[in-house]
Amino acid sequence: MLLILITGIFVGGVAGYLGSLMLSKKMTIVADPLSHLALPGVALALIFSKDVSLGAFLFLLVGTFLIWFLEQKTKLPTETIIAILFSASLAFAFLFLEEHELHEALVGDISKIGILEGTITIFLCLFIFLLLQKIYQKLLLISISEDLAKSEGIDLKKYQLLYLLSISAVVALGVKFVGGLLVAGLTALPAASARNLSKNLKTYKNLSPLFGAISAILGISIFKFTNFPAGPLIIVSSFVIFLFSTIFKKS
Repeated sequence: MLLILITGIFVGGVAGYLGSLMLSKKMTIVADPLSHLALPGVALALIFSKDVSLGAFLFLLVGTFLIWFLEQKTKLPTETIIAILFSASLAFAFLFLEEHELHEALVGDISKIGILEGTITIFLCLFIFLLLQKIYQKLLLISISEDLAKSEGIDLKKYQLLYLLSISAVVALGVKFVGGLLVAGLTALPAASARNLSKNLKTYKNLSPLFGAISAILGISIFKFTNFPAGPLIIVSSFVIFLFSTIFKKS
């Protein structure tokens, strides 16, 4: 249980940190269709008794490169391309998933996290966090003005790909905790709460992962005592924090 709690803290923290960037880029909702893009991978992982995060990440990896490629070729908005792939992947997922496997795929199952899975997840979270920290300012500049970013010598394609890969990795890790239906809440809610209580970027960047980690602690702790599904409890906890942040929002 302690390992699950620590792993949840890392996943919630890095998801919140990523959410602070996604909210700045007005792309928070991208995590939701991307999580559905992972569902066929989750389905296959369950069928072959493999780790769901691995199955999700493999499908997300292919999907991310496909999104990036189509974005460059078609010039369609990223959200539109993801919506197209999301509907197709969701259809494929329901072709593979058995009825008894739907619950785990949709709302997650933390009871299957062992020492190896937990350790790998923690190290991946650290890697993603350090990567995001390194490219944060450049992505922020791209979101403000692509022309200005180009004038600063920033390779837009490179950083947009890194950004999409980071989202994919966090979604793949989050699927195990909250499932494919709820993973957008891992990124959106902590960042929204932090935005309510922040007057500068530094505070915003610090509060987002903190609220993500607190939500994981609350959700997993309540799960231990009530045996309700941990995934929905984590999201509900994050929503309660958001409500309090709205009440005490700084003018």
